[in-house]
Amino acid sequence: MQDLGDEHKFDVVGVETQGHGMALQYHNRDTVTFRIQNPLFDVEPRDLMRRVQRFVELTQWPSRNIEILKLGSILAKNPNAINNMEEFLAAGQEAYGNLRPLDADEVQHLKNERDAKWHQPENLYFTIILCSIGAAVQGWDQVGTNGANLLFPQQLGITHNTWLIGFINAAPYIVSATLGCWLTDPLNHHFGRRGTIFTGATISLLTVIGSAFSQKWQHLLICRLLLGIGMSFKASTVPVFAAENSPSQIRGALVMGWQMWVAFGIFLGLSANLAVNRAGDITWRLQLGSAMLPAIPLVMAIYLCPESPRWYMKSGQYKGAYKSLCRLRNSELQAARDIFYIHAQLDIEKEEASRFDKEYLTRFQELFTKKRLRQATLASWTVMIAQQMCGINIIAFYSSSIFTDAGASYVSALWASWGFGLVNFLFAFPALFTIDSYGRRTLLLFTFPQMAWTLLAAGSCFYVKGDKGAHLGLVAFFIYLFGVFYSPGEGPVPFTYSAEAFPLSHREIGMSFAVATNLFWAAVLGLTFPSMRVAMGPTGTFGFYAGLNMIAFIMIFLFVPETREKSLEDLDGVFAVPVRKFAGYQVNTAIPYWYKRYMRSDKDAKRKELYEFIDLTHA
Repeated sequence: MQDLGDEHKFDVVGVETQGHGMALQYHNRDTVTFRIQNPLFDVEPRDLMRRVQRFVELTQWPSRNIEILKLGSILAKNPNAINNMEEFLAAGQEAYGNLRPLDADEVQHLKNERDAKWHQPENLYFTIILCSIGAAVQGWDQVGTNGANLLFPQQLGITHNTWLIGFINAAPYIVSATLGCWLTDPLNHHFGRRGTIFTGATISLLTVIGSAFSQKWQHLLICRLLLGIGMSFKASTVPVFAAENSPSQIRGALVMGWQMWVAFGIFLGLSANLAVNRAGDITWRLQLGSAMLPAIPLVMAIYLCPESPRWYMKSGQYKGAYKSLCRLRNSELQAARDIFYIHAQLDIEKEEASRFDKEYLTRFQELFTKKRLRQATLASWTVMIAQQMCGINIIAFYSSSIFTDAGASYVSALWASWGFGLVNFLFAFPALFTIDSYGRRTLLLFTFPQMAWTLLAAGSCFYVKGDKGAHLGLVAFFIYLFGVFYSPGEGPVPFTYSAEAFPLSHREIGMSFAVATNLFWAAVLGLTFPSMRVAMGPTGTFGFYAGLNMIAFIMIFLFVPETREKSLEDLDGVFAVPVRKFAGYQVNTAIPYWYKRYMRSDKDAKRKELYEFIDLTHA
């Protein structure tokens, strides 16, 4: 390791520490310095061309595309070369040879990355649309039982068995957390992102049809258990698929589409519950079976999307990776630049730890033993469990039951639930613009206290006496207001955050752990709420979850660093900061600053930043 004198420098999993990648060092007890350094930064032109030649030989790169690969490698080394490419070529002519300058279209596409970041190819947006349909399937699957909970217990003879009703509601999440999520890693390894999503969508399609035809509660339970496998495949893979295909400038907004379209699927599912409410004895069957509708186009169209380039490269299929990147970027030059840059990063990972060849259990163990991975695992675990601690799924699963407790009729309860679904979807849209501007951490820290007091208020409204309509209206109002704060914050952030937190070598296993955490605690909510509702009443239950919101706020404050606008490779440095130092900074520096600045209105208050970023990627 390079000698830094009095400074202390950490080895970071997946990052070169001797001149390449992301370096981390301490200058003093208060500040951590990142050198966000392009892995090609200090490579001389002649050595860069030798690397290109080795890449050509390794990948059997077509001879007709060698020139564009060389131009791409120059841009991968120095993105600012776009402004003076002719000078770069002239200065390194001995090494570069007679490479052509960039044409006008190539220059414009490169400038658009900075000035018109939403100007992306149709294939990228088609991929995101299919991922959004996958999310809608997930949301619809979640709320199929919302309205059916009012009917199927009577028809299947289990009305008074609240634990069994809870178990049927929780069944998909129990299987997802204990089995389905852990099958995702080998399934991704052998069949790719698209194959895993296809498998999950097919299982989801068949099991909801089976649920609709159930004749006994045992039949319904088996279908719900199998549904959990399909749900876990989609939940663990779709956000990763979207993240790996998206450029870093808009990755957060595109990946957060997972939760936004889960919210849309919830809204559609609640709409279907309402639409079939007059179907008599088969109403609950139609409510459960209607979730097949969005699964059909997902099954039919997923293989029309380009496969993840990073998955191709991890599997050694560079031709496939380049074809995918050409479909996901606006020009072949951008595709050549990105494939060469990603290859340089993957070379660093392989040189340091040969992690791609490690066994499944070894990679799982490293989530808790490797410093960089342990930090990412803790942060992802925190945002995932916080989504269940906030109480969203007691409303998603049981809102119709909650509204009947508030005095609503069967149909009125369905309408009130439909209103919540609409609010949940509409207020997810602001996150498209805020998740990459304000950041993931900021959104969470702002919205959790708001969710706490709105739940507390909703629970208190059950004590309101007088007209039943006013009583119900106040409960619905504060539940809707809870949705207003949930949808742009804890709604989209957890899956976006977890999809980007882990390095490629551990991305599938890391995401599997994160999703398993989320779905396990969703199962706990689904299982326990019917009995909590009887034992504590709606007021006590809402107050309990209001308290959990504040505990989650503290956990996020202490354990979740910001990931906004960092490339998937550059995040290695963000998660290299020890948890103790990150949490200590928040307590000893951030809190005193905020107190002086905003409680005492001290405009002269200064805060020493935890991170000092020295960006050498564009030098």
